[in-house]
Amino acid sequence: MTINPKRGEIWQVNLEPTIGQEIRKKRPVVVISSDLYSPIALRIVIPLTTWQNKFVNRPFMVKIVQDKINGLNQDSAGNVLQIRSLSTQRFIDKIGVVSNQVMGELLAGLIISIDYSIDN
Repeated sequence: MTINPKRGEIWQVNLEPTIGQEIRKKRPVVVISSDLYSPIALRIVIPLTTWQNKFVNRPFMVKIVQDKINGLNQDSAGNVLQIRSLSTQRFIDKIGVVSNQVMGELLAGLIISIDYSIDN
């Protein structure tokens, strides 16, 4: 079976093995790569972790409130510092999708994290 994760979808993936401080284990991720690259069996993703109130002032931690559309079982945080490119072989199950607003917040968090300005 061919797995073809799309931009904005949330998938359960297997992130093992990892090294050092890389986020680990089976967990949900948001696919942020363009669907133009679907023929390539790699996706750029942002891993999710359980939301904690201490993340409020961390622009690289984007809150995703659990709802029926995203399929998450708890409020989560997209950790943009842990952005990764994954083989589609690591993808297990589709969970849901994020809203356009959440996708925009994830991409904005990524831009802040790399200290990028369009004016540069």
